[in-house]
Amino acid sequence: MKKNSPLYGVKRQVLKVPAYTLRAYEAEIKLNQNENPYDFPNDLKEEVFRRYRERQWCRYPDFVPDRLRARLAEFAGWQKDGVLVGNGSNELLQAVLMVLVKDRTPVTIPSPTFTVYGLISRILGARVINVPLEPDMSYDVDELIARSTEAGAKLLIVGTPNNPTGTLLEEEGLMRILDRFSGHVLLDEAYFEFCGKTGLRFLASHPRLIITRTFSKAMGMAGLRVGYLMAHPELAAQISKAKLPYNINQFSLTALEVALDNTSRFGPAIDAILEERERLGGELRSIPGIRLFPTAANFFLFEVAVPPRTVFDDLYRQNVLIRDVSSYPMLSNCLRVSVGTREENDRFLAALRASIQKAAPTGTASARGIPT
Repeated sequence: MKKNSPLYGVKRQVLKVPAYTLRAYEAEIKLNQNENPYDFPNDLKEEVFRRYRERQWCRYPDFVPDRLRARLAEFAGWQKDGVLVGNGSNELLQAVLMVLVKDRTPVTIPSPTFTVYGLISRILGARVINVPLEPDMSYDVDELIARSTEAGAKLLIVGTPNNPTGTLLEEEGLMRILDRFSGHVLLDEAYFEFCGKTGLRFLASHPRLIITRTFSKAMGMAGLRVGYLMAHPELAAQISKAKLPYNINQFSLTALEVALDNTSRFGPAIDAILEERERLGGELRSIPGIRLFPTAANFFLFEVAVPPRTVFDDLYRQNVLIRDVSSYPMLSNCLRVSVGTREENDRFLAALRASIQKAAPTGTASARGIPT
């Protein structure tokens, strides 16, 4: 590369990795980003505005939001000194990687999974070891342990439930990993509230375990970017060095404060999503030419017997937006849909049935080996 090129000096690993991008589609029915379809309650918004107006905008937010860390620790069931607050859980994931990864550090990541894990790892110079999921999208725990040990991995990242598959790492599998893998284990529990399964009880006995969560999904705060991390206090203190100062703006901190004051208000929305997940799953399973994968999150991964982009485009023409994940490893025939409101899900189902029926000749589903 020529020295006068604007890219001269950019790290090779940065030039090699594709950017994490998402095209800005607009549609009446938006089911493509695993968002909570129920917004932050209006009366709580007003309380956030009221508290925020009383604060001085010319002043920085708290350098360390200690009081909110204590509230989060009480809310989650961990100790305050082991809790960090971040600008979304992605910032905390990045901080973890910045602290643990250097050039050629082996990092184990299941595949397919959230692409940001591998993207940041590679930018930092990691040697990523991808371990494929089983054909049913469950975790191959023994292979994760074996490949991590063989490569001398320093970090294993697991999303549970996993995005985009909805896969849950069962407690027995997590116990085996923690007992047999000597490196750090990062559990991304962004969808924890939709399954209630967590590795939290292992934090005290396994000091190299790290857990990240978010208020983006279950709490309907995706637009405010608030996440938190739980780890051994000594480890959390080191991870905090990689966070930018004043990393969360005053408005988001105020909204977090109000949310923690009113945690019971979010239960009905979570219950409604879980009820709709059950109904939506049943409806999807009844559509010929679709294979539905089990999920523990607020979205479904499903395989279609026709080109997935054809289905995606057809749904978009009907003003229904879902996620085309066919570029992911192992998911070449797959799409992902978030669980919306009943009305949104009905619009999606009607559009999907019409699209599948139009695109698939009689017998196509059976010929592809997809259950009907």
